[in-house]
Amino acid sequence: MDGATGQAPAANRGKGRRRRRGLLLSGAAAIGLTVACTAGTAAVTPAANAVVTVTATHTHPWLNPHQNPDNQARELLAQMTLAQKFQLVDGTGFAFNAGYAGHIQGIPALGIPDLYLADGAMGVGNGSTGVTLFPDATNSAATWDPATVYTLGSADGTEQAAKGHQISLAPNINILRTPYGGRAFEGYGEDPYLASQIVAANVKGVQSAGVIATPKHYVANDQETLRNSIDTLVSQRALAEIYDPAFQAASDAGAGAVMCSYNKINGAYACENSQTIAGTLKTVMKFKGFVMSDWFATHSTVPSVDAGLDMQMPGGTLAGPDYYSPAALQAALTAGDITQAQIDDMVFRILRSLFAVGIFDRSYPSPADVASADVSTPADNQAALTAAEQGTVLLKNNGGVLPFGKRDKSIAVIGNDAGAGAMYGGGGSAAVNPTSPVTPLAGITSRAQQAGDTVSYAQGNANYQALSALPAADFTPTTGTGPGWTATYYAGSTASGTPLGSEVVTSLNITGIPAIVTNAGVPAWSVKYTATMTPDATGTALFGLSAGGSASLTIGGKQVVSYGPGTGSTFTGLAGLTAGAAVPFELDATGLSASAGGGFFGPPTVVALTWAPQENLKWQAAASAARGSDVAVVFASNFSSEGSDLQTLELPGDQDQLIAAVAAANPRTIVVLNTSGPAYMPWLHQVAGVFEAWYPGQQDGNAIAALLYGDASPAGHLPETFPASPGQGVAHGGTVLTPNLQFPGNGTSVAYTEGIDVGYRYYDVNHQTPLFPFGYGLSYTTFGYSNLHVHADAHGATADVTITNTGRVSGSEVAQLYLSDPAAAGEPPYQLKGFQKVTLAPGHSQRIHFQLTSQDLSYYQTASSSWTVAPGQYRVSIGSNERDLALSAPFSAH
Repeated sequence: MDGATGQAPAANRGKGRRRRRGLLLSGAAAIGLTVACTAGTAAVTPAANAVVTVTATHTHPWLNPHQNPDNQARELLAQMTLAQKFQLVDGTGFAFNAGYAGHIQGIPALGIPDLYLADGAMGVGNGSTGVTLFPDATNSAATWDPATVYTLGSADGTEQAAKGHQISLAPNINILRTPYGGRAFEGYGEDPYLASQIVAANVKGVQSAGVIATPKHYVANDQETLRNSIDTLVSQRALAEIYDPAFQAASDAGAGAVMCSYNKINGAYACENSQTIAGTLKTVMKFKGFVMSDWFATHSTVPSVDAGLDMQMPGGTLAGPDYYSPAALQAALTAGDITQAQIDDMVFRILRSLFAVGIFDRSYPSPADVASADVSTPADNQAALTAAEQGTVLLKNNGGVLPFGKRDKSIAVIGNDAGAGAMYGGGGSAAVNPTSPVTPLAGITSRAQQAGDTVSYAQGNANYQALSALPAADFTPTTGTGPGWTATYYAGSTASGTPLGSEVVTSLNITGIPAIVTNAGVPAWSVKYTATMTPDATGTALFGLSAGGSASLTIGGKQVVSYGPGTGSTFTGLAGLTAGAAVPFELDATGLSASAGGGFFGPPTVVALTWAPQENLKWQAAASAARGSDVAVVFASNFSSEGSDLQTLELPGDQDQLIAAVAAANPRTIVVLNTSGPAYMPWLHQVAGVFEAWYPGQQDGNAIAALLYGDASPAGHLPETFPASPGQGVAHGGTVLTPNLQFPGNGTSVAYTEGIDVGYRYYDVNHQTPLFPFGYGLSYTTFGYSNLHVHADAHGATADVTITNTGRVSGSEVAQLYLSDPAAAGEPPYQLKGFQKVTLAPGHSQRIHFQLTSQDLSYYQTASSSWTVAPGQYRVSIGSNERDLALSAPFSAH
């Protein structure tokens, strides 16, 4: 959960929690109040809503910024009472939509400030306003540019600090194991090396602003389905080589905190897993910061302390016992189950991070005082724009349709995603309220006016996230009287057996427990809604379905849409209807709970069915607009959120049909995808151009306009493989609707049987051809590689290569180095071990240098729990993507 609550709609209305409690203190220049200190005490007479500052370093020597953080933390720790120590390791409780996610009560007498924790995956979350919605993390990875990511992180951290927050609950650095993951857009892709370089830049950027970064979720937290209980069965080698490296990079970059996850890892919950936290993170990785729990992810007191959990979030008893309350910790200490040394280490780590990041040296406003303040600056918007441009990937450009030229005087902009339904970002704890967002339609129209071009707009498709209620008047219940549907209720997880009873309902947006079920006193139930449907219009209708369990809609004997349990989002399907032609209608909802709860991210308690009739008329109008224009640009999207995994990689709703209709009308059609990750493209052969723009943030329209017109040159490369079909990749065809052991598991555990063969490694080992390979990305120019020289040295090896811009315009290329190990190492055929992004003018060349370390050459040997360099021949391959390696050369390691 991190700090957020609920799913945000396409317009990214964020969620948050907690009102401010207590005064914020700082060790920087005094603002409004100075605390006079004598003999270790402080007399505080604060003005209302003041920012409190401690300045007397002669009595508070730990506030002397010239000391190192370790000494400062030790000195302060020595002054703390046991009660004060307990106070720092447990949050003050859960609050909703407060502009921040968690709170630690400060200790004014010691100059320890109140700490406010806020979500930060795409900017300041938790319902904050006046902030920048930045592009998603996958966009950051797609830039392949740590410098751009550092700038983005610094802007994000600056806004967090301006809102009074000292801790940002980001970045999410879980490796993309399967593109169905609901939080794919929050992560840095499928490769551990790329993710490591990007997270290091992000952490340094955020913390440069005096805000602690919190890489998450440790570890192997790669799906939302059953995330609170699923047991990830993963080998130690896979952890070491695939899932841990980004956390090692974050640790090396000085991350102040790490968040442990909800899931189990090989039998033990992540937040009480001594092997992963104490053993790997703190001992092997030498992580110096503190470990906090995800929200409500703590399951114990003693095992959690023993494992190395330093801070529980959010604290309180809303979702169960407060395992880190002073009473719970004191009881464990008194019983001898935990030690004073353990408590001291927990507090020391928290204090050290506060000192290391400079939180005692800065002033932070009270979150309550700046709740309505606009902290989104022009510089922040420029950072968002640059990142969106740099991270957008050009996937197809047939016939030089891009960039727009003199022949493109009339432009048809098409799609709900281009206008009011623009998909700026995802949901869950990543949701951010944008400030002055720019739709694609607005951005393109503004740029077209500068060029003297004309723009027309056709919506083309309904917003599948906001469809309309079905009209009861079109339905006749199978039993009973009046318009509507016959609802027949059953005990148990299937809609079968002896009914509990039935009634006629006039709405299929059911959010409460029916009285028939409540009176029966059953723990689980199912329902079947039946009727005869008599449409009043002919055409193709779009249906949207969500439910509290599983659900299936059948019209005229054909299944239109089905829904998997716990998947959260709205699933869609199409059905052809004829005016006046009666057809049988059945909606089954099964495996429902008789309790009233839906969870923080849960779907409706029972079922919700919505629709948009005659969608084909929108397609026809869009095709007409395209036919009358020189070029058509169709925007399509999906919505993804924490709390649910994707059902399919097909575009939701009728977007595929819309694109096909537009492309048939105008072959000079360009598709812009705003998706959480890979999408199937059945229309790919019909269109001239394709951009993958991910979730681009509030500068969406300006960024895509700059790319379409060539003001910015496409420079993004894929950080993840795009599969060509459902059977490709580690999921082995598993989905939330057709589960298997590999994804999303058997209800208890999920088996990472692929081991280290994740992402493109799996495609290589299993000889699968993706739709687009890892690292792929086109430019408006072309590049050539030459003169590769590889030399083995005492530290590993070096590689030098020349890159030349062989085209007619300036552009950027990402040179990617892949390493092939000796067969004895048992490694995949190719592994990314280096990359460099270069920008070259036409005809210009640049010699670039790569250094391979002994760690780059090593593999993890499970038997000895150590890293080993296999003797024998290695091979370096360099090119523009993992399946286009222009040059290669061998070298030997001994």
